[in-house]
Amino acid sequence: MKSLVVKRSVVIDGHKTSVSLEDAFWNDLKEIAHVQRATLSKVIAEIDKGRRHGNLSSAIRVFVFDQVRARRDLWRYSRDRRSEEETAQINALPVQPKDEQDSQLIKSAPATVL
Repeated sequence: MKSLVVKRSVVIDGHKTSVSLEDAFWNDLKEIAHVQRATLSKVIAEIDKGRRHGNLSSAIRVFVFDQVRARRDLWRYSRDRRSEEETAQINALPVQPKDEQDSQLIKSAPATVL
């Protein structure tokens, strides 16, 4: 059976090392870096500086878990929004702000007769 943990090479402060992470943690770590407008290497370097014990892979998992738990609505919004933007780019369509989309859905919904 293939392992769910993937070894990945990263550069921290100019030094190459590797971390072993599941895809879910790696993808969320990339999303966190995107939201923070930081490089993946910079985020990992900060995690590395802040860890007191244990290995870097474990420290990354704890960091990602804490970030997602604290901001679960932000990640959900960000993922949904990025998915919409990617779809719009593929289809060469403009992306509407979320509030406009919601108001258009309300406007276009058929009236319910009571």
